[in-house]
Amino acid sequence: MEWLMSEETRNGTLVQEFILEGFPVAEHLRILFFLLHLLAYLASLMGNMLIITITCVDHRLQTPMYFFLSTFSFVECCFITTVIPQLLTIILSGRQKIPFGACFSQAFVFFFLGATVFFLMAVLSLDRYLAICKPLHYPTIMSPRMCFLLVTVSLVLGFLFMSSPVVMLSKTFYCGPNIIPHFFCDFGPLANLSCSETRSIEMLFFNLALIVVFTSFLIAIFAYSNIVVTIVRLPSARERQRAFSTCSSHLIVLSLMYGSCAFIYLKPKQRSRVDSNREAALVNTVVTPLLNPVIYTLRNKQVHQALRDALSRVQIHRYQRSNVPSL
Repeated sequence: MEWLMSEETRNGTLVQEFILEGFPVAEHLRILFFLLHLLAYLASLMGNMLIITITCVDHRLQTPMYFFLSTFSFVECCFITTVIPQLLTIILSGRQKIPFGACFSQAFVFFFLGATVFFLMAVLSLDRYLAICKPLHYPTIMSPRMCFLLVTVSLVLGFLFMSSPVVMLSKTFYCGPNIIPHFFCDFGPLANLSCSETRSIEMLFFNLALIVVFTSFLIAIFAYSNIVVTIVRLPSARERQRAFSTCSSHLIVLSLMYGSCAFIYLKPKQRSRVDSNREAALVNTVVTPLLNPVIYTLRNKQVHQALRDALSRVQIHRYQRSNVPSL
């Protein structure tokens, strides 16, 4: 991203690099802290990659819902990979230096993918609303063309909403200090370090973040409130219980995502509560990516059946290879 790194863009900034402070971890807990986050990161990657793989392999899962889920999983893998490897390095080695341009590039990719995740959450909510509340119209509305369009719109909106404030902040003057009290280049700490007046940029970021979060939140509330009404009307008590169990799991993940983002970003003055934002950021970058594969897909009976079929095919293939007569 040369447009973030050029001398003209940096406007004569004295700071050439930033230092990411990370978390204050006691020496005797450092390895434990590292292993916990490493395991959570690997589990998130494996869960999301499993969703993508099984969706591509099994034709029964090649439906609009699983297309959205596999796209969501891919974006989430990219999202957590933007920051978690750096967090792991900081835990093991302490403070890490990051060049000026790389820091703002990381901030842009993080917010672009983060906004895209929220738009995709709204798309997933709408998809479930149409499938449950409008089952007769669902195949017509959610055509392959519409599915690709919704994913494309989510990516484009994420790019457009988050590019302006990050680029504008990168053009401000940085004269020192250069220590970021965080494990990645977040907007609040970067605004806090700028020697320029950033109030208008912070307000722009606040308004755009507000639009992203609350638009997707309102769509999700609309979708799930209608789903709940439809569930209540189901004749079978067992079906109602199973549907409520699924919806409640989805709502837990939504609450974690929206709650942590509202705490971190939905305040006009980004300079406040910088230290407490580190803990809240872990919810979005570690906790919810770990829960999403389990909540959205791996509890699903269709996915269980697809996994069993895939394992059966692997076992049959191994058995056939082991019984091939040697020449």
